[in-house]
Amino acid sequence: MRTGLKQFFHFLFLFGLMAGFSACSKKAYVFTSFHEPANEGLRMLYSYDGYKWTDLNRIFLKPEIGKQKIMRDPSMVQGPDGVFHLVWTCGWKGERGFGYASSKDLIHWSGQQFVPVLQNEPATVNVWAPEIFYDDIKKEYIIIWASTIPHRFARGVEDEDNNHRMYSVTTRDFKVFSEARLFLDPGFSIIDAVIVKKSAKDYVLVLKDNTRPNRNLKVAFSEDPIGPYADVSEPFSGKLTEGPTVVKLGNNWLIYYDAYGEKRYAAVKTSDFKSFKDVSAETVIPEGHKHGTIVEVKRKIIERLRK
Repeated sequence: MRTGLKQFFHFLFLFGLMAGFSACSKKAYVFTSFHEPANEGLRMLYSYDGYKWTDLNRIFLKPEIGKQKIMRDPSMVQGPDGVFHLVWTCGWKGERGFGYASSKDLIHWSGQQFVPVLQNEPATVNVWAPEIFYDDIKKEYIIIWASTIPHRFARGVEDEDNNHRMYSVTTRDFKVFSEARLFLDPGFSIIDAVIVKKSAKDYVLVLKDNTRPNRNLKVAFSEDPIGPYADVSEPFSGKLTEGPTVVKLGNNWLIYYDAYGEKRYAAVKTSDFKSFKDVSAETVIPEGHKHGTIVEVKRKIIERLRK
């Protein structure tokens, strides 16, 4: 009897291990991407471990909106219904909105939509690097971006047409959007901010201090994804870095970013967003990849994309 029970529990243990391995093996990641000069459209990388990335080497969505018909800084999230939502920069200057499209499989896409967000601010210089985040508490999407409105804030060291602050809108259906509001004014020019949920009432904002000569990455903290964010840290990256994105792997987060001053993509690992370890040497990023976001997906999504 004891031998039988022992064998039974041993079987349960092995079954649990196999189920765990099977669950892990079903995980995969896509990394939205573009190549300069950003006129081709949406590219994507894929990975099964979050460290080694492969370029799918095709264009998934060609830019059709905006005065300059470009697609920079593609940011994507998958909603609770499985639909992927993509936003992007559609113009260097002169735009007061961003691009939006959706897909159920990352292959077939909806029509592209221009989302006006600062139409009541005629002096707006730009709308750059929109980043999308799903708030699973309020059941809404938050889109944040960087804009310059000359003479709105203390100039500091930046010219009036380069003195950025972060703004935001929210939506539940991508048809009706809230009025744009100031999301963050840290007292300096800021771009390329992304929201990360650590746990309930514990959010991190990874951001770029865009002031000269800094142009490096920092973090700030809040109890709510919409802010307010405070306690801006010292930089965790070198100078001339931008475009952070964050992926959770196990008990750690990897922050990928463009170390454009060194002409390479870099990554750091952190468990608390207070101490950071450079793990760039452990990663593989295809040449030409630029500023995007990482989304965890089911492995079958990748298999379909590869075909």
